[in-house]
Amino acid sequence: MNEPFTLKPGSEAPLGASLDSKGCNFAVWAPEATAVILCLYDGAEQELARFSLKERKGQYWFGYVAGVKAGQAYGYRLQGPTLPGGLFDEHKLLLDPYAKALSRPLEWDAKAYAGDSAAMMSKSLVVDETAFDWQDSRRPGHNDCQSIFYEAHIKGFTQLHPEVPEAWRGKYLGFCHPAVIGHLQSLGITAVQLLPVASFMSEPRLEDLGLANYWGYNPVCFMAPDPRYGVADAVQEFKTLVRELHKAGIEVILDVVYNHTAEGGQGGPLLCYKGFDNRNYYMFENGAHGPDYGRYVNVTGCGNSFNVDHPNVLRLVMDSLRYWVEQMQVDGFRFDLAVTVAREGNEFDPWGAFFKAVLQDPVLSQVKLVAEPWDIGPFGYRLGQFPSNWKETNDRYRDTVRSFWRGDTGRMADFATRLLGSRDIFPKSYRSIHSSVNFITYHDGFTLEDLVSYEQRHNHANAEDNRDGHGHNLSANNGVEGPTAERRISHKRQQQKRNLLATLLLSQGTPHLLAGDELGRTQMGNNNAYCQDNRISWLSWELREEDERLLEFVRQMISLRRSSSVFSGLKLVDDHYLGPQRESHHVDWYHPDGRLLTDADWNTPVSQVFVMDIGDLSGEGERWAVLFNASDYDIHFRLPAPSDGRQWEQVVDTAASDGLPFLPDDIRRQVALGRAHSIKLLRQVVESPAEPAAGAAKPQ
Repeated sequence: MNEPFTLKPGSEAPLGASLDSKGCNFAVWAPEATAVILCLYDGAEQELARFSLKERKGQYWFGYVAGVKAGQAYGYRLQGPTLPGGLFDEHKLLLDPYAKALSRPLEWDAKAYAGDSAAMMSKSLVVDETAFDWQDSRRPGHNDCQSIFYEAHIKGFTQLHPEVPEAWRGKYLGFCHPAVIGHLQSLGITAVQLLPVASFMSEPRLEDLGLANYWGYNPVCFMAPDPRYGVADAVQEFKTLVRELHKAGIEVILDVVYNHTAEGGQGGPLLCYKGFDNRNYYMFENGAHGPDYGRYVNVTGCGNSFNVDHPNVLRLVMDSLRYWVEQMQVDGFRFDLAVTVAREGNEFDPWGAFFKAVLQDPVLSQVKLVAEPWDIGPFGYRLGQFPSNWKETNDRYRDTVRSFWRGDTGRMADFATRLLGSRDIFPKSYRSIHSSVNFITYHDGFTLEDLVSYEQRHNHANAEDNRDGHGHNLSANNGVEGPTAERRISHKRQQQKRNLLATLLLSQGTPHLLAGDELGRTQMGNNNAYCQDNRISWLSWELREEDERLLEFVRQMISLRRSSSVFSGLKLVDDHYLGPQRESHHVDWYHPDGRLLTDADWNTPVSQVFVMDIGDLSGEGERWAVLFNASDYDIHFRLPAPSDGRQWEQVVDTAASDGLPFLPDDIRRQVALGRAHSIKLLRQVVESPAEPAAGAAKPQ
């Protein structure tokens, strides 16, 4: 039965399946097991051979199997003692925690799992890491000043794309199709932030409801790209995606989930980690005499919390991160519920082992690191408390900007603070001005279109009686809940979208765009579409006229930001993070009547209108005036005096349907009209006696 395979002496390192020309070394961590059985399968998942690994060094079991080639399917069965919290069960086939590929998507099937689970379980696959041609592609290496993140889902982004071949839609290959890359390049974004691509399984509860975990935040194996998005070979095709995006100058950032797994809490299935070492892979509540193995710590809301506080679990996390960087060539990571990953003794430690391990690592310390700086556990909100080499998603920015443009009064001072990089959260001289990842919308919540079209969530399709999802959306429907044919409402919605997007791209920090917001994408009011693998979540590429105009506006704003040293990387005279600067900027704030704002002005309960004068005020360098009017009234602004020999030139007006400024404004008299609910952007240019050149702005 064992032919042509032969078990020979192996090595405890590296962990996982390591292929060479004659066979494969298999090594696992199973500290409390009494037997580790390696099972090999053919392409139809029929068992070919079993080997009990005889070699052991402490907590590690290993063996070398001659005759194994790339693509070989395998799994493990473990035996072990009856211990509190121990879940050894030889009838459950387990995935290798270090699996680099899976034979098929892992899908829950209660009947197939009962008894012997081999029929339900995907099989781990041996991977040849040398079998890919990177074609001399290189990492784009965009600096922080140029970075603009674009969050997208592999399937949803291309499932309805008319130019992508049908077989590639919703796949890794579809995402790197020339038509898709062309769209990304035309936008000017520098990095795609992909929702989880590591292998995952939908929760049994969702399967019972006929739904699926569409987003993928329910991981199984951290290193294996999910085969759902593969046509034939998920590993090769994901590498192709990275290679082609890199050729186009676009970085790849992965959303990674190390805070919990698909094995759930008490009574959850044995898929991988529970069967190898349940007692150490997960955190447990404290009992009277040590850990209470009947109660998983659940600071994630997903049933369990991964125990990165344990050295071997930390090793797995670090090894998997390095694998994605070194073998898959990705450029960075966004850590879902990052506080959980950094808990030690169930308490967040900003100087803990995880952060130290990343900081000293010569590979990981050089990539982009983004934290979602909270979880739902005790003292789980930690915005601004991550190490200085990290960026953090800033929900304070989201809420303030939404509130200001919704028309809430008394938000002006907070809004101005968010514009300048949230330095109350990320202090000058200690944190980079790019530390704040600014966003208006994220995958979890309303899309931009829905933010201005719905005041209530509409999540009935999620089968939870519309109870799930966030209730505090700071949204406004602008007159009617949902779609409308009324032109006045539609016009205001489009204008508010331009306001929100312009604010995002004129703010200090790292901008984060949600894929489809530039196209008028709607989820029909669903603000928690994690389980909707259908047209609720998929992008539509059929654009209305107003969507085409919005798309062009976004392109113009991104181009403006990236060409501006002020908006892409403000260097204030009192910020010494980068040391002495040849170029330094100033910011002044004005009342619409032209006087500098006072403390009393900032704290006026009804304040909604102001001017930001930003840049090099000496007259030698770049300088801008930004007129913000979140009120219901048109207002004439007295502009700040330009530098000698300079004058103001209008560049953007969000009150216009295409964002280009109206004429005439009597700029020479230093007066500009700010329409209700709008932003007007002006640039200082060399003074000219002539009228503005034709085409500089369109006539009214």
